Amino acid sequence: MILIADGGSTKADWILLDDKGEIILKTRTAGLNPAVFPGELLQARIEENEDFQFHKEKITNVYFYGAGCGTKKPTALLKSIFESFFINAIVEVKEDTYAATYAVTTEPGIVCILGTGSNSSYFDGKDVINGVPSLGFILMDEASGNYFGKRLIRDYFYKRMPKRSAKKFESHFDLDPDVIKRNVYKETNPNTYLAHFAEFIFRNERNAYSNKVLEKGINVFFKTRVLTYKEVKDVPVHFVGSIAFFSKDIIEKVAKKHDVKLGTILRRPIDGLIQYHREKLKLEQV
Repeated sequence: MILIADGGSTKADWILLDDKGEIILKTRTAGLNPAVFPGELLQARIEENEDFQFHKEKITNVYFYGAGCGTKKPTALLKSIFESFFINAIVEVKEDTYAATYAVTTEPGIVCILGTGSNSSYFDGKDVINGVPSLGFILMDEASGNYFGKRLIRDYFYKRMPKRSAKKFESHFDLDPDVIKRNVYKETNPNTYLAHFAEFIFRNERNAYSNKVLEKGINVFFKTRVLTYKEVKDVPVHFVGSIAFFSKDIIEKVAKKHDVKLGTILRRPIDGLIQYHREKLKLEQV
């Protein structure tokens, strides 16, 4: 049996395939970003999943593609947790850019992720090449959920948010400064907390203010994570993630401004991953 996961900071989607590539189950855990969460919490989130408990000894391979898995130390931490739990499995842990790439293309292209966090990579048709290491939600993550969440919070408190939008914002969230500071500086998942404020843009009618916020953030992302690739004028640029999916119109506008050819815009990469691993299974069985 093969267990495949597309993992972010907010949640991780899991698919279990049998040896013929048929889906046995779909399940979900809370986020498993090893660059953000401590090992004890990561382990607890795996162990509390009843589906895993039932199947764990039958699983022969685990393929985890996740946020926070772009550097050695957090990747090794998560790999060791999986190996201790799925005792009969060979475990591979790769950055979420691999999942995004396998889901949208088999040809050369630039693949971008806009979800709770953000990232980009270049796929040359064989290898995934990261142009810039990800330094996480404090230093990077332009145009991500937590990026837009921070922007909305600042605009509200600096009174840059239009009054009508500010009224709605107040009704959606607890904006007590002490609550915000506790969640950002003392709780274990500040990036996920910040990202949930970004839902305000997409769950309410878009207006001039929200469009401006989106366009500015996405334009910054293009400048820092897309236009920096020398291949950008020769290959399509693909996007994966909920922020990308719901900002398609703005991405198209910014791409046109920079004369960039857009490829696929996909909300979730898990379906593409299933097909990728089915094809891999066929090759291994030949």
